[in-house]
Amino acid sequence: MTEEFVPGHDGRYDVVIVGGGPAGLSGALMLGRARRSVLVIDSGQPRNAPAAHMHGFLSRDGVPPGELLEAGRQEAAGYGAQFSTGCARSATRDDRHPGGGFAVELDTGRTVRARRLLVTTGITDELPDIPGLAPRWGRDVLHCPYCHGWEVRDQPVGVLATGPMSVHQALLFRQWTDRLTLLLHTGPGPSSEEAEQLAARDIAVVAGEVSQLEIADDHLTGVRLRSGELIPLRALAVAPRAVPHSEVLAALGLEPAPHPRGLGEHIVADSTGLTAVPGVWVAGNLADPAANVLLAAASGATAAGAINADLVAEDTRRAVAARKDPFAAESEARLCEHVMGDRRHGL
Repeated sequence: MTEEFVPGHDGRYDVVIVGGGPAGLSGALMLGRARRSVLVIDSGQPRNAPAAHMHGFLSRDGVPPGELLEAGRQEAAGYGAQFSTGCARSATRDDRHPGGGFAVELDTGRTVRARRLLVTTGITDELPDIPGLAPRWGRDVLHCPYCHGWEVRDQPVGVLATGPMSVHQALLFRQWTDRLTLLLHTGPGPSSEEAEQLAARDIAVVAGEVSQLEIADDHLTGVRLRSGELIPLRALAVAPRAVPHSEVLAALGLEPAPHPRGLGEHIVADSTGLTAVPGVWVAGNLADPAANVLLAAASGATAAGAINADLVAEDTRRAVAARKDPFAAESEARLCEHVMGDRRHGL
């Protein structure tokens, strides 16, 4: 589909969604079906772009990530969602209109306004600085056994220890292969209890820092230690550090916080995605770095339901106030005209 931003309702929307991945598109679909005016701002740089296929998504297993996103855009657009290709620079409180809301500045210089914000900008996977590793990301350098374990089943797989969850990651990958090696690299050595677990599951443990990846015919063949030793492998699992794309939230006072499981950083939110700033929700990997595509999409739908309920409550409060004050009814109607737009023609 052609993505074109067609401003509506004086540049005001019920909801502006920053980020057009599975979480953002799922939220746009739900809110569009709820007859809310929605603008999705997307940079077109999804986290899983390096992967040829995604897995574990019921009814979409093995589908290329871009195909899912294109279908999602088509579906959301069918319910009136609008799209703007680019980035949102910042979001601030908007006190220029009754009821407040938020002003979102785009990288084009345009400013759009919204009653509520849903931010689904995701994360960058900060990878270990090892020559040859980054170009293999999403191919034979992996992180999630549920996403990639089946594809490397029964093959020699290494787990690169870089943090406190490395032993846990190795024990998970053991479900898919018995040819597993934990490479201690620069990570902490296993505790006595962890060493016992690794031995019981026949997981080899190799000390020494990994200096580079060995590639032949565009396939990983192993890793070489600084000592010169070559460890033959067909896949390497790493635990990247999550770096949130949260710049748009900074002016609202929302800063990334350390993830409780040592996965990097995230934006703290409740179970619906509501942040500490009223009116601002987050979903997808921005809130949960460990969420796969299916969980990210589900979190977008959850946030959308909470946002619509919040807007319904606000609309109801305004209607009650207008009913009690006849002189406020006309101004209330004008406000709704700007905010809601015309969503009643076939949607």
